[in-house]
Amino acid sequence: MEKVTFEKWDPADDIETPEDVFGILEAAMEENDPDFLLSVIGDIARSKGMAEIAKELDLDRAGLYRSFSSSGNPSFKTVFNLLDVLGLRLRVEPKSA
Repeated sequence: MEKVTFEKWDPADDIETPEDVFGILEAAMEENDPDFLLSVIGDIARSKGMAEIAKELDLDRAGLYRSFSSSGNPSFKTVFNLLDVLGLRLRVEPKSA
């Protein structure tokens, strides 16, 4: 029997276009899970280069990684500023029935 090996998959490796970013964020918002949404935002940030983003936010790169890790808890201000650096904004709309 042939041995099967797996490589660790990083979603950040597959986020390349603005359409990818929009699609993954839209899907994450539909899950209504704040932890998952933060994880996805972290994936997007990693796909764009965490060091450069941290520099633009005047934050430590390692701290930014920690903030968006599974045990992280970034402030709303950090999330808002990160989305701004990524060229994104939050939008609120009524729930559909």
